[in-house]
Amino acid sequence: MRRRHATAPGRGRVIGTWLTRHAGWCLAASLALHLLAVVVSPPAPLDLRVYREASPLVLTGGLYDFQLHTAPPIPVLPFTYPPFAALAFLPLARLPWTVVVALWQAASVAALAVVAGCAARLLCAGRDRPARSRVLLWTAAGLWLEPVRHTLDQGQVNLLLCAVVLAAFAAPLTPAARGAALGLAAAVKLTPAFGGLYLLATRQWRAAAWAWTAGVGATALAWLIAPRESARYWFGLVTDTQRIGPAWSVRNQSLRGALDRLLGPDALASVAWWTGLVLVTVVAAGALWSAVRRHDLLGVLVATELYGLLVSPISWSHHWVWCLPTMMWLAHGPGRRRMLHRVTLAAWALATVGRLIPLLIRAEDRLPHPRPYPALLAWPGAAYAVCAVLSLLAVAASREEAPGRMPAHLSPARV
Repeated sequence: MRRRHATAPGRGRVIGTWLTRHAGWCLAASLALHLLAVVVSPPAPLDLRVYREASPLVLTGGLYDFQLHTAPPIPVLPFTYPPFAALAFLPLARLPWTVVVALWQAASVAALAVVAGCAARLLCAGRDRPARSRVLLWTAAGLWLEPVRHTLDQGQVNLLLCAVVLAAFAAPLTPAARGAALGLAAAVKLTPAFGGLYLLATRQWRAAAWAWTAGVGATALAWLIAPRESARYWFGLVTDTQRIGPAWSVRNQSLRGALDRLLGPDALASVAWWTGLVLVTVVAAGALWSAVRRHDLLGVLVATELYGLLVSPISWSHHWVWCLPTMMWLAHGPGRRRMLHRVTLAAWALATVGRLIPLLIRAEDRLPHPRPYPALLAWPGAAYAVCAVLSLLAVAASREEAPGRMPAHLSPARV
């Protein structure tokens, strides 16, 4: 028995060494399997169709009257992004549909590699060059995480925006370029705006000011081009979550969605909702303070983005592409040998690689009456929210100091 236990770590090291030496082949095999999956079961990127077909209406009117008719349980898909997003998507309307799908798939997969590379760079705070094998292996594995698969299948913009945000924070850019990239990403889709908390937490005041300027400037440009659509969106539709989809569905992995399924439709007005919101905010603040104190840049970004996904009214499962940087931090960041980190990493792997949410969605869609929501679906349906809270606790609990000093372009003292 002792001999068996003694050889287990050795086997793990052997496997790790083999994977490191063959990282390029692992990525090639993962990409080949992805292409095979696309050929055998071609995706139906409905969200990409909405981007392409609705975007020209920003110039002629009726952008927010557009509806792509699909099938139950969500029979229609409207355009739900700010008007600036429609302007950004306009080139898609000029290309053949097959070309749009191919280019979007290729760009999204490339964005996944950028996400892994930039997360690895933030992980070492730019002091050392991130190991190429680590980036390749995480890119290969990332292709099979449920939020990434869902993003690719639906033709969503999540991976592209995630890559823009991470590149802005990890690349040696000026504060103006860093902030402008974040501001433009937030002008396309509101969720990247939580990256502003990263700039504030790391005292990058000039970059934060540029992010605000770029976001407001892009919104103002869209207002000049499409004043009626801009007024409709910012004075009404931006807060209309019912238009986006059913908040109670297991597709929605935010704190609100989890509580709505567990406690019923009155959860928002209940003590439980406000208590949960306060507790999550306190934990996120503790995680930010702990990560900033030890110069853990990826920890800071993970904390801000997970907090944003938790407190947003709607966080569809495909919004959770930030699980990849989170899993990289848990596997390689400070405190990676702690039990909490290992348990949280295993929970993320079970939920995302095991495709738990799609299984629950199929079960939910077969329900004749989803109200009251069945407890057997509601509890596992809180998987991403639970993983996010555990990740915030792991960031807050880490005490290991990052060695050395941050490079000049990433140091708060410089910005």
